[in-house]
Amino acid sequence: MTRYFTKDHEWIAVEGDEATVGITDYAQSQLGDITFVELPGAGSEVGKGDSASVVDSVKAASDVYAPVSGTVTVANAALEEQPELVNSDPEGEGWLWKMTLSEAAELDGLMDEASYQAYVAEL
Repeated sequence: MTRYFTKDHEWIAVEGDEATVGITDYAQSQLGDITFVELPGAGSEVGKGDSASVVDSVKAASDVYAPVSGTVTVANAALEEQPELVNSDPEGEGWLWKMTLSEAAELDGLMDEASYQAYVAEL
């Protein structure tokens, strides 16, 4: 499984043409306590850069953008009852949605983990 990152602090873990999407630890730390997560429905088509989800926190509401284009296959239902999973395990149990990629070449424009860590260090 290969993990990529966006400048908007989303991560995407890819295996074949299937992927899992969430926000990074840096993003959740900037948002503060997550109080609600609005997730895309299964079957939703998302384009790279489209707002696909919204994360509400005590500080602000923040859009989560699709890192690549594809079709949502499942949303993380656990977040309906436990949105705080995004705070406690943002790159694990706090994932937001899974999708089937439609344009795998779009992954080429994303950062690997080392590049993302360097990017965050400059912020």
